[in-house]
Amino acid sequence: MSAKAKTHRASAKRLRITRTGKVVAHKAFKSHLLSHKSRKRKRNLRKQMTLAPAAVRNINKILPHG
Repeated sequence: MSAKAKTHRASAKRLRITRTGKVVAHKAFKSHLLSHKSRKRKRNLRKQMTLAPAAVRNINKILPHG
């Protein structure tokens, strides 16, 4: 009998897996040093992004029940 696969809780709070299997995450670089970034750049950082397929392979190991 093998051990149960455990979910990496920190990743589960930051990432979301869509019904089609894509991984959605928030963009980085929006936490500080915002004064020199343009309004357009900060607005675009609010949006979510889908991660690259190479990253999704690793995330499927971290989030087995996604």
